[in-house]
Amino acid sequence: MNSLIVNLDLPGGQFFMPLFVQLADGDSLDDDLIALLARRLRAEYSPRHVPDNVYQVSDVPMTLTGKKLEVPVRKILMGVSPAKAANPSVMANPQSLDYFIEFARCKTDYPDSLVES
Repeated sequence: MNSLIVNLDLPGGQFFMPLFVQLADGDSLDDDLIALLARRLRAEYSPRHVPDNVYQVSDVPMTLTGKKLEVPVRKILMGVSPAKAANPSVMANPQSLDYFIEFARCKTDYPDSLVES
């Protein structure tokens, strides 16, 4: 499993912390796995580390050297233009940003509208 978590600052001093997970081929995100992730994060770190929601992605955005792109993803989710948020020429998998671009486009009023369709 590969994952990426970002903290989004919202109006009124609120926050939203989604966790995006890339699972092994054939695996899928279900309630049992979400509960397991929450239990482990709470036990191994703290309740503050438990995400507000978990989403399955096909690929986690990475640089050519293997670093996860938390900051560009966070910027995209906060409404920054993808062209300004990330440079595809330094990415191992630029197509992986497509999910986050669409997520930001469809999920405009965090966290109330965060219902998977």
